[in-house]
Amino acid sequence: MQSVDIRILGIVEYTDALELMSALQQQRINGEIPDTILFLEHPEIVTIGPRARNDGIAPPPDYRSHPVDRGGGLTWHGPGQLVVYPIIHWNKGDEKSVADIISKIESWVIASLEDLGIKGYRDERMQGVWVNDKKICSVGLSFLRWVSRHGFTINYDTPPGRVENLAGCGLQESTTTSLRQLNFNFDRGRLEQSLIKTIPNILDR
Repeated sequence: MQSVDIRILGIVEYTDALELMSALQQQRINGEIPDTILFLEHPEIVTIGPRARNDGIAPPPDYRSHPVDRGGGLTWHGPGQLVVYPIIHWNKGDEKSVADIISKIESWVIASLEDLGIKGYRDERMQGVWVNDKKICSVGLSFLRWVSRHGFTINYDTPPGRVENLAGCGLQESTTTSLRQLNFNFDRGRLEQSLIKTIPNILDR
């Protein structure tokens, strides 16, 4: 089984994370590092994907924002949200397409939530993971030679109203929320433990 380098970081500015991801992606392509997964948080910022720009959708003026090159619309980042960036060379037999890879990431999040006693599931409205009819996980990847950049987020204890007030990724306001607002209470460390625990079974790494 392939090894994975897990890097648990603190709070990282979004632009610094972009630079780090790009450097690690090239290193992974060159075979200089193994598959690497970053766990971190960002200061509050809303990323604006191509779909939002094409549709002329912008965040409210009191949200700091930054354009991104991965798919999707508006995505909120900030306190109480775990951000996971897998810099992975997707080359397994069940990783033949972008849809396969996104499905595998969703399965990883669902298995991790199950370890926490939470029932997560997919919803036809939007890719990602949902709990109690609310979206708590968003997925957005970018690829170069089948090595991924960007990744996914899990809202575990975001400030009340901030993610709910944003109509992100083509969904209406209040569709996205945090696990805390759904009365599931645990810290980032416990969530990271569950994600790391389920890597071998789900990602086969």
